[in-house]
Amino acid sequence: MPKRTYRKVILMTTLAGCTALSGFAREGMWQPSKLKRQESDMQKLGLKIPVEDLYNDQGTGLNNAVVLFGQGCTGEMVSAKGLLFTNHHCAYSHAQALSTPQKNYLVDGFWARNQQEELPCPGLKVTFVRRTEDVTEHVLEHITDSMPEALRNKKISERIASLQTAYKKLQGLDAEIKPYYNGNQYWVTLSETFSDVRLVGFPPNGIGKFGADTDNWMWPRNTGDFAVFRIYASANNKPADYSTANVPYKPQKFFPINTAGYSEGDFSMVYGFPYQTQEYLSSYQVNQVQYISDPIRIEARDKRLNAWDKEMRARPDVFLKYAAKQSQLSNGFKKWKGEVLGLETNDVIAKKQSYEKSFQEAAGMSADSSDKLLLTRIQATVLGSDNALIASEYTRETVLGVEAIAQAAQLNKVLALYRSGPVTAAVQDSLSKIRTALETFYKDYDAATDQKVFDVLMPLYMQQGEQVVAPQMKSLMTNSGNNYASWSKNIYNHAYTASPELVFQLLDRASRADTTAIKADPAFQVYHAVTAFQNEKITPVLKKYTERIAPLNRLYMKRQMEYLNSGKAFYPDANQTLRLTYGKVQGIKLENSDRFQTTLDDLIPRHNPAVEEFNIPQGLRNLYQARNYGRWAVNGTVPVNFTGSNHTSGGNSGSPVLNAKGQLIGINFDRIWQGTMSDIYYDPSLCRNVAVDIRYVLFIIEKFGNAGWLLNEMKLTAK
Repeated sequence: MPKRTYRKVILMTTLAGCTALSGFAREGMWQPSKLKRQESDMQKLGLKIPVEDLYNDQGTGLNNAVVLFGQGCTGEMVSAKGLLFTNHHCAYSHAQALSTPQKNYLVDGFWARNQQEELPCPGLKVTFVRRTEDVTEHVLEHITDSMPEALRNKKISERIASLQTAYKKLQGLDAEIKPYYNGNQYWVTLSETFSDVRLVGFPPNGIGKFGADTDNWMWPRNTGDFAVFRIYASANNKPADYSTANVPYKPQKFFPINTAGYSEGDFSMVYGFPYQTQEYLSSYQVNQVQYISDPIRIEARDKRLNAWDKEMRARPDVFLKYAAKQSQLSNGFKKWKGEVLGLETNDVIAKKQSYEKSFQEAAGMSADSSDKLLLTRIQATVLGSDNALIASEYTRETVLGVEAIAQAAQLNKVLALYRSGPVTAAVQDSLSKIRTALETFYKDYDAATDQKVFDVLMPLYMQQGEQVVAPQMKSLMTNSGNNYASWSKNIYNHAYTASPELVFQLLDRASRADTTAIKADPAFQVYHAVTAFQNEKITPVLKKYTERIAPLNRLYMKRQMEYLNSGKAFYPDANQTLRLTYGKVQGIKLENSDRFQTTLDDLIPRHNPAVEEFNIPQGLRNLYQARNYGRWAVNGTVPVNFTGSNHTSGGNSGSPVLNAKGQLIGINFDRIWQGTMSDIYYDPSLCRNVAVDIRYVLFIIEKFGNAGWLLNEMKLTAK
């Protein structure tokens, strides 16, 4: 059969056989530089500006008002003086690092009264995307799928490195090339990164983290999940390390803020850096997520979070140490619970199987045997990795989830240094770096809390089968009299890593004779037992799996993309590059709600001083009692949160939510529980993003934080 005819057949069969992957509603995380093909659809939904205003290479596009905040969130510019909004939970670790028992910004919040009071955040960086370009032709020239995968990857890596260097030299911008569509395309992102970023405003937990883990991933929400920063630059408006001589950065673009609000059904967009999606997985890979990876993570993290929670509630010092870690761990925990629920509810595996049946029927008409056997090869490869995946997940989430055990990795580095020869200046320098890393770790560590984690996670690990439990772990258990309490007591009474004093004494001695002591350390023995088993039995299997599945996934994606002209516009999976998604301000009918918006009238009655995550600050309650809303009153209250049908993911935290004119109406911070499977399967009836209303943000800044001076530099509009 001619290739063109074959394509038509497989296209018609696939579309007739399954709609699971066809262009539903407003699914998609679109590359801004390729929005022209979406323009007609966006205009039908309500877009009122040209897509060229959203992104262009001339410096006038709104891409210049969006930043990658830190390593995993998004932020947006909101003034000509470098003012930036993002999420409270994205800023949490930075506020924690600046906090002390005397100045606890997590509990009390922080509001600068002027630029001189803004607090530098060491290590925090924000990145602007200036331009993106398709470099597929340059990266893949003369590279074929028939090459050995290792050789192919080597050549691609060399070309990427060379191209990135050339771009940076010629353009004067940072360059990063990433694969798209499972390596069928490659794009370069040209960017600028600023490292002098200062905290300006941070609501207390009772506002910015209201509801915390109880409400996380849920709807309705009542959370003021925002924070305010300012970017500083050199006198010539270029990136510069922190200096008192730096001045507020003047962005090429910033978002005007719409104070008139929105109505349900209005067009909306979310601009940002979604981290990772896997929309084109086979049913066999979805099965691994639904029945192996997610359940193991959920089970282990549930135990660890419960152990942390009891200590955090009982001891304020532990709360301060573990608040950011707990928030991060819980976020994944609840996300995965919702993901499993969504995959089950939607019967996603069956939908994928139906799609694959249609694909296979069409592939059978091809003269290319690789098409006919493609899904069979994917199935065999995936199934062959199941046991190794189970072992890897349990090891990481249980044994290596115990901080004293995980930190034994630092002792392993010390051993390697001692084995390298005499203690030279280079060795001393390496030991100093290890010490610095440990000092950072111990700032937020409590041995008694960690011991509680050991007590609940170690039995979970040891109860698994031989494919999971390292043989040496059984010997260590036997040496402890087969008694978990004795094992635990021995570690937390004697392990170097359970005591900053002991481990720093070890580093200060820097003696080769200490290798014997390290090997005898009870925490190191556990670490070595599981990592040695991993390196010998688990990692090789998973490495071989990755090498085998990559070309299969690439070919599967390529075959699907050949039918692009069918009406299904494939978008690349999220890979923490700039994307735009669009939809509507839209509610969802749930058992407990069919609303698209919440207000202060919903928030204040939930105040509970006995539960920290529902303890609303007195200042906000006073404003409510006096109905002191100022210009932010809407129908006698203040809007707080709203939902939309925008396709978002992790990394979209802090993303600007925009109206049809490209004006800021909210800050994205979450998805709803029922739709978290959208990283794998998008269901337009269930997938909703959650945002904090920009009017609530401005109300909190002005009326609660008494920082109205910040609003004077913003461009507020009711049109």
